[in-house]
Amino acid sequence: NRENFIHLCNPHLEKMREDILYHFALGTGTHDFPVLFGDVKFVCVGGSPSRMKAFITYIAEELGLGSPGCDCPNICAGTDRYAMYKVGPVLSVSHGMGIPSISIMLHELIKLLYHAKCSNITIIRIGTSGGIGLEPGSVVITKQSVDATFKPQFEQVILGKTVVRSTNLDEQLAKELMQCSKEIGQFNTVIGNTMCTLDFYEGQGRLDGAICLYNEEEKLQYLKEAYDSGVRNIEMESSVFAAMCNLSGVKAAVVCVTLLNRLEGDQISSSHDVLVEYQQRPQKLVGYFIKKSLGKI
Repeated sequence: NRENFIHLCNPHLEKMREDILYHFALGTGTHDFPVLFGDVKFVCVGGSPSRMKAFITYIAEELGLGSPGCDCPNICAGTDRYAMYKVGPVLSVSHGMGIPSISIMLHELIKLLYHAKCSNITIIRIGTSGGIGLEPGSVVITKQSVDATFKPQFEQVILGKTVVRSTNLDEQLAKELMQCSKEIGQFNTVIGNTMCTLDFYEGQGRLDGAICLYNEEEKLQYLKEAYDSGVRNIEMESSVFAAMCNLSGVKAAVVCVTLLNRLEGDQISSSHDVLVEYQQRPQKLVGYFIKKSLGKI
């Protein structure tokens, strides 16, 4: 098979004697990246450190790696910004909440994979979201990430100029994940567009924030327009995730469970136990995909 290595869009890095990944508390001068991470093939990222630790514990059991109940150490224990765990070919990393937080993490993660000489990498964001027109607990595999005006793009101001980047995700990977969900047969899964916003409250048309200068009719009209454009869920990280993975030549997907149907309300009212079970659904789907990819199913 043709080896597909990470592509770095930064010629300046080649001139640096050492690359310090500050927010990971790692560096090429202090750590042997190929030894530590060279065997990584799957990277799963999500907002919460505890969720990503739970995922690595789950995948370790699914792959039969390590002793039962073993505690995976946090590779980024030298910082409180992000958490990182590894078992076999799987890396699990937290990214915090929102575009700025995941963007910082991705810059350093992509450099980590490059320095480790990793190839044929698949990166999947697993998380939670607000659904549109879906029953709570449904899983959305993102076809493409769109902005708050439903355009499939990520805009960023760089050196005072607005730069627009594509937010398409790997179509074949999305189809493979959908097939895995059909084989599992435990929860509703759809492929649809994901709207990525800059805010949890006004940016997503909620009525329950500290500031709200629109009415419920306007909110519902907006969400219905989003639905009609193909949007099936809303979160706050997918656009920059898709854009950066595209530029780095990495196969990527976004798999999020919906915690509520935004056409029916704004606040998450399900019980703690129900929400915990919902949050495990993307983990189960991606875990099944990894096992299948490794020939363990």
